[in-house]
Parts: sequence; C-alpha cells; structure tokens
Amino acid sequence: MSAILLKMSWLEPFVKIAQGERPGDQLMVILRSIGVPLIGLVIFLFIWQVGAKNINTSLGTFPGPAAVYEQTVNLFAEHNAEREKEKAFYERQEVRNEKKLAKNPDAEVKIRPYTGAPTFIDQIWTSLGTVMTGFLVASLVAIPLGIMIGLNSTLYTAINPLIQLFKPVSPLAWLPLVTMVVSAVYVTDDPMFAKSFVTSVITVSLCSIWPTLLNTAVGVSSISKDLQNVSQVLRLNWITHVIKIVIPSAIPSIFTGLRLSLGIAWMVLIAAEMLAQNPGLGKFVWDEFQNGSSQSLGRIMVAVIAIGFIGFLLDRLMLMIQRKVSWDKSVALR
Repeated sequence: MSAILLKMSWLEPFVKIAQGERPGDQLMVILRSIGVPLIGLVIFLFIWQVGAKNINTSLGTFPGPAAVYEQTVNLFAEHNAEREKEKAFYERQEVRNEKKLAKNPDAEVKIRPYTGAPTFIDQIWTSLGTVMTGFLVASLVAIPLGIMIGLNSTLYTAINPLIQLFKPVSPLAWLPLVTMVVSAVYVTDDPMFAKSFVTSVITVSLCSIWPTLLNTAVGVSSISKDLQNVSQVLRLNWITHVIKIVIPSAIPSIFTGLRLSLGIAWMVLIAAEMLAQNPGLGKFVWDEFQNGSSQSLGRIMVAVIAIGFIGFLLDRLMLMIQRKVSWDKSVALR
C-alpha cells in the first residue's frame, strides 16, 4: 500500500511522515508543494475580488469569485432541472403508450426524442466528445506519418515545406473552408454525424496534427546508433524494427507531441464552436455574450474557468498515460 501511495508524488511526504522519516524535512516539502500554491491562489482570489468591484461594464459590475460561484450553483441547478423535465417527458410518453396498447395491443407506439435546450453540463460533454474525436483523428494520421518521415530523410525533405506552410494557419482561417467543403461533400438524407460535428472535428484535426507529427519525426530520427546496430545484427524486418525499436525509443517524444496537440485541439475547438455556432462550450460563451443579461458575465467566467480546468485535466491524463506506457519514468506530474 505504501508503495502505491509513493507513486502519487503529492502524497509522498505524508507517507514518509507516517513512517517517521525526517518529519521536519517532509513538512517543508509539504509547505512548498501545497502551502505555497494555496497562498498564491488566495492572493489571486483577493486581487480578483478587489479588482472586479472597480470594473463596470455595459452588463454591470465584473463578476468576482462570489458571483462566479453563485452562477456555478445556478448552472448545475438548471442542469438538474432540465434532466427532471426530460425524465418526466419520457414518463408521460410511456404512460400514453401503455394506455394505447391496453386499448389496442396491435397499435403502433413511438417515443419522441426530448428536444430541450442543452445545459452547460451538456455543452461540456459535447465539447469533450468533439475534441477527443478530432485529437484521435489527428493522432492516427500524425504518428504513422511522423514515423515514416523520421525514418526517411528524403521523405522528410519533401514534406517539410508543407508542414512549415500549414502549421501556422489559424483555425479561424480553416473554418470557412472546412465548412464549405463539408457542406458540399457530406450530403446525405440520413447522416451518421451532424455537419457541425464533422466541421469541428476536421478543423481541430487540421490545427492539432503538427506537434505530434514533428515530435514523432524528431524522436524517430534521434534513435541511437547502438539500437540501430542491434536491429541490424538481429536482422529485424522493417515492421519488427518499427515495433520493437523505433516506437519504444520514440515514445517520450511522441507523447510530448500528443500533449501539445491535445492542448491546441482544446483551444481550437472553443474558437471554432464560438465562430461557427457549433454546439459546445464555445457556443455557450457566445450565447451568453449575446444574451446580455446581468448574469451573463458570471456565466462566461464559469465557462472560462471550466475550459481552463478541463484543459489542465486533459494534460494530466496524457501525462499519466505517458508514465504508464513509457520506459522513461522520470517524467513528473507537474
């Protein structure tokens, strides 16, 4: 049990204190790792609260921490109320259908889908589903392509100009083009995915593919000569060489690229949702801005904090996966 707890770096000092290992030193570690960040957070909240009172906008006073907390509670309450309405909506249909079947067992019954407005929590899940899909698509393209150009300098020379050309392009430039292409190509009477979802996924993929592609190529091309010599001595074929030598050696670089790509994907998605009015957190922010009520600023701040916190959690998730699958266990959860 102690060994498991020691793997969680922030719990390590507490475990060592319980084991009687230099309590004074461990208390200093706790103060630096937990106490100092808490002090910084308290100072930030104080500055925020004082500064907010002195900022008057067209929608009222800028929201401080208390106002943001209040709107957070309201948004969760609205979500719960909407779920209750949805539950009651389906229950009423079930009762009607049971009565209809009681009169006529052969009657055809239908369940109409609930069409209530998405809540803040619904928008979060929508954005998460979209960003993970776009990130997965980008990774499935970037990692194999990065391996190939990392192993072949001629191929890298051929593709590098295209990488340098498209890497700096903003999602705001891609979005109109992607929207028109999807509208022209994705034409069907029974679409599996909504056009807005496809548009957001492609935009996210186009903007987030480059860090993974470049870091994979760099990691593959940096494999030590000793490992390459081992592969030649064992006479490994190309596929085995890639699986046994290349990928394990390049995993730290690949995950560095994946972490950067996921962060970019999350930022790009919010901008794309806001500009194209696609469902998600970006649309929630824009709708609240257009709403112009006295609560709008507080709700926008809730969304801003949620966006930052979710981005942080996504980065921690990638870091934990990296520590799990990589041979380099020195990477820290910071």
